[in-house]
Amino acid sequence: MSNNKHIEVKKSGIHRHGVFAKTAIPKGAIIIEYIGRKITKEESEKILDHTNENHKKDPENHAGTYIFDIDEEWDLDGDVPENDARYINHSCEPNGICEIMDRRVWIKALRDIKAGEEITYNYGFEINENDIYDFMEHPCKCGSKKCAGYILDEEQWPRMKELLMNKNKR
Repeated sequence: MSNNKHIEVKKSGIHRHGVFAKTAIPKGAIIIEYIGRKITKEESEKILDHTNENHKKDPENHAGTYIFDIDEEWDLDGDVPENDARYINHSCEPNGICEIMDRRVWIKALRDIKAGEEITYNYGFEINENDIYDFMEHPCKCGSKKCAGYILDEEQWPRMKELLMNKNKR
């Protein structure tokens, strides 16, 4: 897999595979570039629709989408064999962060990361206002003390809690 001397892909307790630090990584350091093929927003929607349909037919199908919104016109599809960054798992209490600079996606250390530690970032999913309970199809298994239970951007947590309370009142 990776020829990056600072990371390795191996089995993860969060979800199948993960990216782990082989060496200590200081806060602010670039860990890896998230690479892939540039696609239009239309292509992106087709990929997402196809993945969602497959998941609905077979909920055990853990096929992921590896698409980043890089600007108003283009997305980046990271589902390419040479992209080890696609194995970085979501966490509600991440040690990494994504930064988009000049249409390139970089994963940087949010804090000091110890050798052997799994590298994570918050995927930043938002609540779909057309299907407000769609987030429930993406349970979080990060295991952190701050875990919200679903893969959502932290800014979405208050809205998620409100929706769940209203759903439980029915």
